[in-house]
Amino acid sequence: MEKIGAIRGATTATGNTREEILAATRELISELVRKNRLDPRQVISVSFTATPDLTAAFPAEAARQLGYTDWAMLDSVAVAVPGALPRCIRVLLHVSFADSGQEVCHVYLREAKALRPDWAATD
Repeated sequence: MEKIGAIRGATTATGNTREEILAATRELISELVRKNRLDPRQVISVSFTATPDLTAAFPAEAARQLGYTDWAMLDSVAVAVPGALPRCIRVLLHVSFADSGQEVCHVYLREAKALRPDWAATD
């Protein structure tokens, strides 16, 4: 039986420029794929959110730059909550696991480690 799961991750961009947003997102996607030993064909869809202070690029463009052009991806703006982490990019990968015993590794980078310190410490 096929197991469907979700893998979460987050990072921050150093500023609101196209290259800073794309670089941070490329790093996050690369770490999620590496740490979870994902075959790109396992990814069903990807949802990205960016805080309202990131307006210079769509995070999904970074995944396309990495060659993941077959993934169904959606960008959206995160809810503007007072005190929220600034310049934050979040991702949720919906993945098919043929091996139901495969462990999931959520990835939180840069200042986003503060969002889930219990997961950020694992390597």
